[in-house]
Amino acid sequence: MENTTARLHLLATYLRLRFGARVQKVPLDAGFSCPNRDGTLSRGGCVFCNPRGSGSGLGEDGLTLEEQWTVWTGRYARTRNAGLFIAYLQSFSNTYGPIDKLRRVLGALPALPGIVGAAVGTRPDCVDDERLDLVAALPLPEVWLELGLQSAHDATLARINRGHDAAASERAVRAAAARGLRVCAHLMAGLPGENARDFLATVDWVNRLPVHGVKFHGVYVCEHTALARQWRAGEYTPLEREEYADLMARALPRLRPEIVVQRLTGDPAGGELLAPDWAGDKRATTARIHELLAERDTWQGKDVAGEAPDAPNTTDAQDGRDTRPAPSGPPAPPAWFAVPPHRLPGAAPRLRDTEQARAWEGEYAAACAAFPHLRPVEG
Repeated sequence: MENTTARLHLLATYLRLRFGARVQKVPLDAGFSCPNRDGTLSRGGCVFCNPRGSGSGLGEDGLTLEEQWTVWTGRYARTRNAGLFIAYLQSFSNTYGPIDKLRRVLGALPALPGIVGAAVGTRPDCVDDERLDLVAALPLPEVWLELGLQSAHDATLARINRGHDAAASERAVRAAAARGLRVCAHLMAGLPGENARDFLATVDWVNRLPVHGVKFHGVYVCEHTALARQWRAGEYTPLEREEYADLMARALPRLRPEIVVQRLTGDPAGGELLAPDWAGDKRATTARIHELLAERDTWQGKDVAGEAPDAPNTTDAQDGRDTRPAPSGPPAPPAWFAVPPHRLPGAAPRLRDTEQARAWEGEYAAACAAFPHLRPVEG
């Protein structure tokens, strides 16, 4: 079935098909810390991370989880017509610290009004069997573990003061997936010392792991970071927007189609961005990525048709271009990359009884049979 509009598997589409309605992620700050800032590993943190982490700041303002939830869900209900929500424990490393604190925080989530899922952001070196079991036991239909992998290259991880190696990332991904958790891998393009080949090799590495989602982040320079000092000294130059968009347009075809793309670019907080200027215009950057996919007539998964996790890496070219023979994949993006008219709220029943709708439903049913995490939530 032809589909020329949606060329990647975006989170909003995935959630609407899973729940039959708009679902909004709600950022929460539960007051966790990070071993890369409290002195366990270092006090400087990763070179790109400012002292406030990546949260909303409401936790620092003294709001409880329940109060933060009320603020955000009220705002999203008004501005985005959302009624279902996923609690995103975003700030710092949310499985780090006393196990009893994690147990209390997770235990409070299912009672939040309108909640249908949870996403727990953390580091690969901050999970163990007990913590993974706690997250996996959450009685919610949608539970994600978001892991900051960033790069497959140990030299890069050392250069950015990450504090763990790629082997730790692999162990964490496999341990989480073995418990039925949906794993979202965070990857960064434009890290110090890396080129296009390095980044695309990281994408290939993640594509071979049992991940269910990915977040792409372009490196931007924040105030009060080690990277800011390097940038001011002329030791680091961020990617240009066109370079970043080109990398994304080359990376997505190498990514399995069932992987949910949760983010295409980073989103600096107000007042923290130093460079590049384009990082502050998320809409223009994502639009350019979509334009390049259309111009090149490519889409997510086009270059990995039939591949499964743990397939070998055969990328050899110096610039990271794939040297594998062209796969015999579908001639167009999967139909289920988009929500069709007959699946939209308030659609007339007659829209379902069309040849196009029946073809879409058949393709979607086949995808759900092959990839259980895509299946709609009943009830």
